[in-house]
Amino acid sequence: MGNTTQFLINHGLPLVFGAVFLEQMGLPIPAPPWLLGAGALSASGKFSLVLAIGLTILACVAADLFWFYLGRYRGNQVIGLLCRISLEPDSCVRRTQNVFTRYGPRGLVVAKFVPGLSTVAPPLAGMSGTSLGQFLLYDGLGSLLYGGCYIILGYFFSNQIEQIVEALASVAGSTLGLIAAVIILFIGFKYWQRQRLLRELRMARVTVDELHQKQEAGEEVVILDLRSSAALEEDPTLIRGAIHVSLDTLEKRQQEIPRDRDVVVYCSCPNEVTSARVALLLRRKGFTRVRPLLGGIDAWRQQNYPMDAFPPAMSTATSTSSGNQRN
Repeated sequence: MGNTTQFLINHGLPLVFGAVFLEQMGLPIPAPPWLLGAGALSASGKFSLVLAIGLTILACVAADLFWFYLGRYRGNQVIGLLCRISLEPDSCVRRTQNVFTRYGPRGLVVAKFVPGLSTVAPPLAGMSGTSLGQFLLYDGLGSLLYGGCYIILGYFFSNQIEQIVEALASVAGSTLGLIAAVIILFIGFKYWQRQRLLRELRMARVTVDELHQKQEAGEEVVILDLRSSAALEEDPTLIRGAIHVSLDTLEKRQQEIPRDRDVVVYCSCPNEVTSARVALLLRRKGFTRVRPLLGGIDAWRQQNYPMDAFPPAMSTATSTSSGNQRN
């Protein structure tokens, strides 16, 4: 019996719990290898299959409850934090919001299998008002499927996994160094990719003070709110005069946006990647006077500037602006 296998037998339970818990907390620590190892050891009777699955569920639910209550009481701040630390600027947050808007709490069942969704889904459940009972039901089921799939795979492919573990153990130093180098290179590449994207999207922003001054001066500024439906359910208010437009329908509805006015777009993510991307898209479509709002809706709210209740309709706003043009 190799030293690596013996180490897993002696310390496997806390390792499985710790790896799963840290992964669900959002740290870049992959839990599946530990779950596969636990399943492989269970096949030879050196590990408890039921206990391994139970610990996985416990670790997942414990970490997810932390994010769930943070989302319930600090929703926008949590999403802002996830936007800041995400290697994929705010795309993972936006994708998760779209999934959760479509499937509701049921999205928790599959969230752990989709990169980026696992950490973001629990706070969104808290933000959306999902009851604790519903959350525990769907999150527990998702945790069972997540842990069970990997552990059972390890159980049925135990011989192959043990051979791989022993092979890695024989070259432990060089292998660990290679794995660490690959992880560092991956993170470095994603960071470089993120910075390149932000440089590409860098353009003149309009500040909330400038936008407020334009409104006070009577300028007819078109303001587009690009937040997801989940974000609107949590915070059903808009910047005064803003119109909510989903990213899915924006291209179809671009003809409704006047081209002879200043257009300001905003989202809720501090990186402002979504609003910058939309501004870039609209510029390519011929909208020459479009700019993202610096700081988004949070910056507007911090200045205590006027807000509107959701939802004003695009068609109403457009027809009103058309009527003003005729007058």
